[in-house]
Amino acid sequence: MTFVLRLLQLVAGNAIQGISVATLVRANLGLPGWDVFHQGVAGTLDLALGTVVVLVSLLVLLLWIPLRERPGIGTIVNALAVGVFVNLGLVAVPVVESLPVRSTMLVAGTVGFAVGTAMYIGAALGPGPRDGLMTGIARRGYSVRAARTFIEIVALAIGWLLGGVVGVGTVVFSLAVGPLVQW
Repeated sequence: MTFVLRLLQLVAGNAIQGISVATLVRANLGLPGWDVFHQGVAGTLDLALGTVVVLVSLLVLLLWIPLRERPGIGTIVNALAVGVFVNLGLVAVPVVESLPVRSTMLVAGTVGFAVGTAMYIGAALGPGPRDGLMTGIARRGYSVRAARTFIEIVALAIGWLLGGVVGVGTVVFSLAVGPLVQW
């Protein structure tokens, strides 16, 4: 696959991820750990959710320096694009009250996020900031599972303390996204 096609796949995957996060926000049934954190920070600082996603991405990249992780073009695109697409998605995806519709949005957002993740990873242009943090910590002697679990729990706990939404959607996403991405 040519570089241009891989770059298009990366951007499309990041767009799907961002719109999927917006869909999960509108479902209002609980968010993935990092997005609980983003939402908590956004509420605390009175910033748009996608703006916080970008700012946190850039801050997480600073954590790569002592870990000696090297960003790729996909890392930079991911850091900037996902948050933009979250904000666009929040404009496009309506607020709904119906629990069956919100439940469907939870499933669609979870599946969509997994598809977007598989697309951006499949483009092989560099890990996103959070994934690189995980692999950098894992290279220091921890298992990938332990590194990712620790990072997710810390992000979730801080986000919840700041007012991010934790709920059944948090559990559904946490249990389903890994198998869906692998598939």
